Amino acid sequence: MKILKIAFGLLFLLFAYFQNNDPDSATWIFIYSIAALACYMSLKELWPSWVFYVLTAGYVVGAILQWPPQFEGVFWGEAQMRSLNIELARESFGLGICALAMAILGKWG
Repeated sequence: MKILKIAFGLLFLLFAYFQNNDPDSATWIFIYSIAALACYMSLKELWPSWVFYVLTAGYVVGAILQWPPQFEGVFWGEAQMRSLNIELARESFGLGICALAMAILGKWG
């Protein structure tokens, strides 16, 4: 489990780093940094499991609210954004990954 916590933490730091060119980068860097911090806190066993469940709920709500009005895919092979719907889908999936990681940390962390 320790390796999984470290892997999640590094993944979220990488996600935060990739937000540098985003127009709303501060928001997304904060969101992914909180997930990375949660991984660290779980690794050191400093937060109770309910904190991770609260984070899970927040990320799930965010993912639902961020879901695009019309799904056009995510175009994994391309870095550029072709439409707002693609960007919203990518952001929604990112929040979903955060939610899944927080649920795992809450349950088995």
